[in-house]
Amino acid sequence: MATRENRDKYRSVLEDTDQVQWRYGNPPEYSSVNQLFEEGQTKVWPEGSLEETVQNAIKSWEMEFSHKIRLQDFKTINPEKFKLFVNGREGLSAEDTLRLGSYNALLKNSLPKKFQYYKPEEESFESSHDAFRSALPRGFAWEILSVYSGPPVIAFKFRHWGYFEGTFKGHAPTGEMVQFLGLGVLKVDESLRAEEIEIYYDPGELFGGLLKGPPMTETKTTDSGDNTAEKQSCPFTH
Repeated sequence: MATRENRDKYRSVLEDTDQVQWRYGNPPEYSSVNQLFEEGQTKVWPEGSLEETVQNAIKSWEMEFSHKIRLQDFKTINPEKFKLFVNGREGLSAEDTLRLGSYNALLKNSLPKKFQYYKPEEESFESSHDAFRSALPRGFAWEILSVYSGPPVIAFKFRHWGYFEGTFKGHAPTGEMVQFLGLGVLKVDESLRAEEIEIYYDPGELFGGLLKGPPMTETKTTDSGDNTAEKQSCPFTH
């Protein structure tokens, strides 16, 4: 059980940890991304407002899909009815979303492979999270910019941002902010558990920043023994 000193004020579901099976053995710790959020947020919503409630609900939803391994431990969704729709594609069930991981679920697309910046079907849950933890070591902050309607169908606009301070798929860090904006529609039940989430955004906004870093090079020793030849690392084969 979380104490007053270490409680996460944005993710109250972390206070109820009894019998929860955590992916990495223990409840997650969000102090770094919380600091990033507080330093970079463009909106400060009144405590108890609909905007703050939705903002914290989405943060908690993301935490559960990233760190819990049993749907029976989830507090933020109705597992039997849950569907995630991204950019108008076919909905993913709670089981599918948990298996894929939130990054892979949100980054699935129907572009021809040669035009895909990131190939979710070639990534596991772990590799997808490792890729973005490496690229954005301080975390990937999320805020509500506007809420257009109240429950049970909540329409909202959001912003997602972080700083590209680590490597991403063979690209060197730039140290610059990467971000994207999007729209969402959240359908909730009488207990405010999510039944459906629709997300609309342009992945190019995110990957434009991550692929801006120059491709890293690696030294390759030639047959003659010298190591002057260099080969570019392919950004999609690591």
